[in-house]
Amino acid sequence: MPLRRLFNPDEYGPVLAKLIKEERINPLDQGAPNQAVYNQLAELNLESAFPGQDLRDEEAAKAALAGIWLYHNFLDESHQISQGVLTTEGSFWHAIMHRRESDYWNSKYWFRMVGNHPVYPKLSKYVSELVANEPLQGSSVFLRQQIRWNPFDFVDLCEEYIKRHKQRDMVICMIQLREWQLLFDHCYRKAVGAL
Repeated sequence: MPLRRLFNPDEYGPVLAKLIKEERINPLDQGAPNQAVYNQLAELNLESAFPGQDLRDEEAAKAALAGIWLYHNFLDESHQISQGVLTTEGSFWHAIMHRRESDYWNSKYWFRMVGNHPVYPKLSKYVSELVANEPLQGSSVFLRQQIRWNPFDFVDLCEEYIKRHKQRDMVICMIQLREWQLLFDHCYRKAVGAL
């Protein structure tokens, strides 16, 4: 299922759209920071990232910025922002960041802080459709069997895949991308009062 049909970068204003226009299917680990956009990211603040918007939730806006840094594989910068956002969304970005840096226990800690997030049903539905015809085996079979999204099982799957396979799995990376898209969309809409 092409994610471009599910996610339109132009919905997030001209500044953010420019930074997320390229569909980045990031690896499950830290990946290499996208140095080509570092200066643009470093110049972002709430005013410049949301021009002309009347922010309704600054913490959600900060969480969206943590997501932008993570999208371009700047885990430290994303972490600096997300650890200061004491909301469910801040915890969610924090959890993803730790999962990608292979700190799985810490990732699960932050997913416990997230609880049952509103993006989980959409992610679960996407995963069910994505893997319906995929040849799954071993621990990845849960992706087909899941009824409600379980981020802890996904952390375990990412850990197992990185430790045992040491290569990129497109299905898992697509799930990670859709997770990013759904959370970013949620944060942006919450920030501008569109939820």
